Amino acid sequence: MKLIIAAPANGMELKNALQAHLAADPRISSLRDMSTDTSYPQLSFAVAQAVAAGEAERAILICGTGIGTAIAANKVAGIRAATAHDLTSVRGAVENYNAQILCMGQNVIAAPAAWALVDIWLNLRHDAHSSYAPKVHEISAFEQQK
Repeated sequence: MKLIIAAPANGMELKNALQAHLAADPRISSLRDMSTDTSYPQLSFAVAQAVAAGEAERAILICGTGIGTAIAANKVAGIRAATAHDLTSVRGAVENYNAQILCMGQNVIAAPAAWALVDIWLNLRHDAHSSYAPKVHEISAFEQQK
């Protein structure tokens, strides 16, 4: 899997911890760090645009809470970014909603717990035949009206 990881200054500690694990993960064929010294919105837009352009299948964005990066990333057409700090949310984000970007907060979750969730997240796939699939299509159709 091609994966992007990125964080502004207030997510760098957790990003570095996750990146160390991901660099050695055999499921990752390419790990691109897009962290920059820009604002979290600009960073989130850039990462989401890279995913939307097919440069990576998924991305992980980390800030203080994971909320700001998700809001910003979701402004990019075709992107579904979800903030998740527990198993149910991580699973639902991918299996139900086909979210390509996982957002986490350095001030919300410790590195070992984040890694445990990311480890599961890497194996999750969207079920295109689930009861949620029509809702994802409905969201995409609305987005295309803009």
